[in-house]
Amino acid sequence: MKKYLGIEFGSTRIKAILIGDGAEVVASGAHDWENRLDNGVWTYTLDDIREGLQDAFAKVAADYKQKTGEALTELDGLGISAMMHGYMPFDAAGNLLVPFRTWRNTITGEASEKLSELFGFNIPQRWSIAHLYQAILNGEKHVPEIKSVLTLAGYIQWLLTGKKVVGIGEASGMFPIDSEIMDYNAEMIDKFDRLIAEKGFGWRLREVLPEVALAGADAGTLTPEGAKFLDPTGALKPGAPLCPPEGDAGTGMVATNSVRVRTGNVSAGTSVFAMIVLEKALSKLYPEIDMVTTPSGMPVAMVHCNNCCTDLDAWMRIFMEFAELSGHPMRKPDLYDLLLMNAMNGAPDCGGLTSCNYFSGEPITHLDEGRPMLLRRPDSEFNLANLIRNNLFSALATLKIGLDILLAEHVEIDKILGHGGYFKTKGVGQKLLAAAMRTPVSVMETAGEGGAWGMAILAKFAVDGKGQSLEDYLDEKVFAGMSAITEVPDPRDVEGFESYMQNYAKMLKAEEAAVKNY
Repeated sequence: MKKYLGIEFGSTRIKAILIGDGAEVVASGAHDWENRLDNGVWTYTLDDIREGLQDAFAKVAADYKQKTGEALTELDGLGISAMMHGYMPFDAAGNLLVPFRTWRNTITGEASEKLSELFGFNIPQRWSIAHLYQAILNGEKHVPEIKSVLTLAGYIQWLLTGKKVVGIGEASGMFPIDSEIMDYNAEMIDKFDRLIAEKGFGWRLREVLPEVALAGADAGTLTPEGAKFLDPTGALKPGAPLCPPEGDAGTGMVATNSVRVRTGNVSAGTSVFAMIVLEKALSKLYPEIDMVTTPSGMPVAMVHCNNCCTDLDAWMRIFMEFAELSGHPMRKPDLYDLLLMNAMNGAPDCGGLTSCNYFSGEPITHLDEGRPMLLRRPDSEFNLANLIRNNLFSALATLKIGLDILLAEHVEIDKILGHGGYFKTKGVGQKLLAAAMRTPVSVMETAGEGGAWGMAILAKFAVDGKGQSLEDYLDEKVFAGMSAITEVPDPRDVEGFESYMQNYAKMLKAEEAAVKNY
């Protein structure tokens, strides 16, 4: 049996999925982790990264041995994925010059605004180029020492193969991509170099950015040092081919078979983002819309929100604590299913309850920081169903603001697929997303496996997909005959969500005041 491993570094979990010849899951493992706010910067340490990677691999290896009786010593393909964007600058000796700055930071507003104007292209705050230019604007001492700038996925790829290369989808979250040449936009590269020329840093932008590779390309092999880094026990042999590393947006598209034009997917967990593969460019620049690509280089409109389920999860922990205090503790999945299913009994508009789910800043609504809060009027219907339904609506509200722009642009969407923790309770999350988008939403059997499974598929495609497009390979070799559950918009939910959004827009004024004063 062939074995292909996909590892994805999510915001709260590092997940490893091992698949076989038919893309079936053979073994899995996971490591929980959490970012930290250190001196005003959301970050993970290099030790966090190393320990998490090694623990996730050890667990998938242990699961494989338990199920097959064999040690996991060889891989036929390997793929690395991680949260997109962020900033990891290295010097000539390979030293990280400043702590890893993740996508979650909203500290690059000045750079984002100036670069968007310079390029005539939306550069969000979380993009790598925004972090780099903000460091230049801040006069940070490390900038002249830079020899390379990587994302988290690119960094892991470098450790395992010795190559500084990223997939085109991952690259599109670092710097704008030209889908005609399938590489960084040369005109914009030149504009940036001219912009900083007077600084005399001794490097040009293309020299410090990683190489761009399309899905299916050879992106290096697992070196002896890389094998030892991944598996300190020494059992894993080197030599496995690695596909180009991709961001979580790209693996989400693969995991939901949403890489063709007029398809899209919504990934909802700690953050939430929608990816719509376009037939044609939008009519103008929208600060709320990112332009990225599929792993095969097709243009994608991306609506990305920093905040999704964190506030919902915080409320769930309160109920979990109450259950334990009552002497009737509940399993986490059972608690979520119980409360989320009950939320469907709530008023369509949540009975006048409105909450802000912002734990961090949210560029779409122009807030640099977050203050989670719940608002209700004295006559609001304050009950359990409305409370949870409100939290589910709030998790999608900012996404809806961005998606409504695409709908106004008459972007054609044939199908939307959902994946991520928001959709784990069957028929709840996807039903509410269908109401928000006014479009049928499907969840596939593989949605629970998520991006790590999608990354394993990309690793398999790089080995046995020669001569096929990624789109055809997914249709014919992976998803043929796979079932999905589809929910269509309920008119009551659609009307209720629109009413909720009117209150949400008013609530944002209170959120602005809270950020300023509390």
